[in-house]
Amino acid sequence: MPRIFLSPSTQEYNPYIIGGNEELYMNQIADAMIPYLNASGIQYSRNNPNLNVAAAIAQANRGRYDLYLALHSNASPASLEGMLRGPDVYYYPTSTQGRRAANIIANGLREIYPDPELVHTRTSTQLAEVRRPRAPAVLVEIAYHDNEQDANWIVDNIDEIAENLAISVADFLGVAFYTPSSLGSGIVTVSSGRLNIRSAPSTSSRVIGSLENGRRVEITQILDGWYGIRWQNGTGYVSSAFVRRV
Repeated sequence: MPRIFLSPSTQEYNPYIIGGNEELYMNQIADAMIPYLNASGIQYSRNNPNLNVAAAIAQANRGRYDLYLALHSNASPASLEGMLRGPDVYYYPTSTQGRRAANIIANGLREIYPDPELVHTRTSTQLAEVRRPRAPAVLVEIAYHDNEQDANWIVDNIDEIAENLAISVADFLGVAFYTPSSLGSGIVTVSSGRLNIRSAPSTSSRVIGSLENGRRVEITQILDGWYGIRWQNGTGYVSSAFVRRV
C-alpha cells in the first residue's frame, strides 16, 4: 500500500491575524485529511507536534514513504505585511517526483482557492522539508496567515482543503480516491438551546448551522473532541461532548 509522511507545522508562535496560530490550523487540516486517506487505502505516519522540523525529517527518513507532505501557512515580509495572498507549493528543483507532486497539488488548489492565478509552484534549495527527506517532498504554504482574507479562507475551509489535498495525494500515488463512509449515527444531547455546527473542528471556526436536542446525525469523522457529520452537501463539525453515539 502507498505510504505518505504528514508533517503539519509545529510553529505555534506564528499567530493568525484573526486568532489562533499556524500549528493549530495546519494540524486541523492534517486531522481532516486522515479519514480521506484511510478511505482511499493510503497509509500514513505523522510528525510529533512537540518536536521540530529536524526531528520530523529524521523520523520520515527512518521509514519508507512515497511522499513527504509538509503543511504550512505563510507570512509576508515586514514591508509587505498583510498584502500578499495565495498558496505556494514548494519542491526541490532536481526532484522529478517532487515537481510532479507539487504540480498536482497546485492544480488541485486552483480549483478551490478564490483566485486561482495566485496559486504557484516554486523551487527551493533552502527549505529543509523539501531538501532533506529521502522521499519525494512537497511543502505547501496553503495561504498567508497575516492576510485577513487568506486567514479566513483557511479557517472556514478546513475540510475542503483537506479533501482537496487528499485527492491530489491519491492522484500522485496513482490510487482511487474515496470519501469516508459513515461511522454510524449519533443523537444530539443538549440540556438547553441548540448545538452549534461549525465549519471546522474548532470553537473559533464559523457557525454554519445548529441542531436541536434529540436530532439524529450521521458521523463521518472522529477527531479529538469533535465529530464530523453530514451537513447539507458537505461536512460540519460538532462537539462530541453533546452527541451520543448509537
